[in-house]
Amino acid sequence: MSTCGAEDHVFVCRCEEITKEEIAAAIADGATTVRGIKVRTEAGMGLCQGRGCRKIIQQMLSQSGARPAAEVLPSTTRTPVRTAKISEFINEEDD
Repeated sequence: MSTCGAEDHVFVCRCEEITKEEIAAAIADGATTVRGIKVRTEAGMGLCQGRGCRKIIQQMLSQSGARPAAEVLPSTTRTPVRTAKISEFINEEDD
């Protein structure tokens, strides 16, 4: 029988559908940085590039005792992507 509560199945990273339970498992596996969590779980690699989950992951790391809160630094962020039609990049002027 599992000791997981319902809150463990809540998505922390909605883009990649990574749960609180998966983040906790990555921390238990030795992840001590946001990047370490990202490598183990792919949290923060979705469309928002961690803008939705990074702070929650930082909080989980500091609460776990893996690192003091002041030492939990954010991972690098990238500009969010959006889909674009190829026609947006083609200049179709008649000569």
